[in-house]
Amino acid sequence: MPTPRHGGAILVDALVREGAECVYCVPGESFLPVLDALAATPSIRTVVTRHEGAASNMADAYGKLTGEPGLCFVTRGPGATHASNGLHTARQDSTPMILFIGQVDSAFLGREAFQEIDYTAMFGSIAKWVALPRSVDELAPTVARAYALARSGRAGPVVVVLPDDLLYAGADGAEAGELAPAPARVRPDDAALAELQQRLGAAQRPLLVVGGSRWERAGRDALHAFAAARALPVVAGFRRQDLFDNRSEHYVGQLGFGASPALLQRVRDADLLLLLGSRLSEVSSAGYTLVDTTQPRQTLIHVHPDAAELGRVYRPALAIAADASATAQALAALPRPATPARWADWTRAARADHLAYVAPPPFAGRGVDLAAVVAHVSATLPDDAVVANGAGNYAVWVHRFYRYRGAATELAPTNGAMGYGLPAAIAAKLAAPQRDVVCFAGDGCFMMYAQELATAMQYGAAVIVIVVDNGMLGTIRMHQQREYPGRVAATALRNPDFVALAQAHGAWAERVDDTAQFTAAFARARAAGRAALLHLRVDPLQITPQQRLDG
Repeated sequence: MPTPRHGGAILVDALVREGAECVYCVPGESFLPVLDALAATPSIRTVVTRHEGAASNMADAYGKLTGEPGLCFVTRGPGATHASNGLHTARQDSTPMILFIGQVDSAFLGREAFQEIDYTAMFGSIAKWVALPRSVDELAPTVARAYALARSGRAGPVVVVLPDDLLYAGADGAEAGELAPAPARVRPDDAALAELQQRLGAAQRPLLVVGGSRWERAGRDALHAFAAARALPVVAGFRRQDLFDNRSEHYVGQLGFGASPALLQRVRDADLLLLLGSRLSEVSSAGYTLVDTTQPRQTLIHVHPDAAELGRVYRPALAIAADASATAQALAALPRPATPARWADWTRAARADHLAYVAPPPFAGRGVDLAAVVAHVSATLPDDAVVANGAGNYAVWVHRFYRYRGAATELAPTNGAMGYGLPAAIAAKLAAPQRDVVCFAGDGCFMMYAQELATAMQYGAAVIVIVVDNGMLGTIRMHQQREYPGRVAATALRNPDFVALAQAHGAWAERVDDTAQFTAAFARARAAGRAALLHLRVDPLQITPQQRLDG
């Protein structure tokens, strides 16, 4: 007879079969058997964070970096509500992720027991599936299905609810459960490819907009080959700049906060838009103004892995339900055009506009010139370095002046979640210790999860955190100045001594008051050998690279 095992061990065994490498959690009494099993499983690293929101953000970052589901375990009630932050990010960013939540005993369900929440009602609109196994025999099959759903189609988060009694229940483990099938990389059919080629061949001013998640290296390489063969201008969707080498002569910019006005006009003027994996969301579309949702002025070809997304917001001339990475490979395999593209001048002009826009402008403010800082970081870091950020106006400088070169080098939430950068950077450094990892964070953004410096020190994650301090919630102040000029309410920040705060955690730290100090300070941070923080004092009136609050 097999030795009986508890449900927690059966669950962890299922994770091992799926190839799980790491889980992020804040321990809770509602999943103690899982913690016990993880302690006996050396192949899975358990990273304990100081806040469930940070744990869920780390799981999202892992999913972005690897294309495999990031795993987060939290306790019921407050733990789950805290973790909803990362779950929402994973939904809007199309990131594969599985959130495991401890739950009350099965016999208590529906009675509003201690910390009980109906997670189907709570997460039904942002998770691809909310699973509630009813017996210990369902645990392993539930894990397999959760993996399959998180990776398939439009990738996204899955929630698995774990009643307390199931984790303690014994079972002989005879029913191990099926391994999750490899996600299908659906290619477009020949008819769709032929029509795409015909419509593209008739265009005069095309643009290729790339986005989405779970791109393979082969797909990314094929995307470059396809663009080069046809002299196509390539635009990155919001916070998807790492999908295409920004140094390429075909890269013409990103759609999102701080996008080039010339590029926005070029989208309006295009006669064909090929959306490859992108949803062209509210941010990428400048509030749905670049493309008419009912009858686009441009010929719209939309390739997306989720058929339900096609036609949901925009009416495409050609809708293709297919994986973006597989589609790029199919496009690259098409016969190369016999004659040069008629839009070559259009592409060259778009590239010239982009290069002019990303050149750091003259600085007339006081304190540190953030444009020069980002440009130096970009020029100094290797191609595979990871740059993470959260939300705030400081990120406009990052997206405008940093050149992303390698795959999976941009960790930034498309849902605009503050605080994301530091947890994401820690997850990246733990997953790939050999890579440089830099986090940019505003003063308000950093303080959302500043305590995770303790996590970085505990696990030896030598990230570099660049805190951009203007003493305010800058994005909100900018909108406030527009709507209520001269009236400041609730946006001023009284900050701690960031250097002392970092040093209290054991991190290396330094304050930078002038642009000329940054180069040497950044070199010292890279050489510190442990988590490091650079506190940048910037001009509070310089609210974006081109706008001042006093202007």
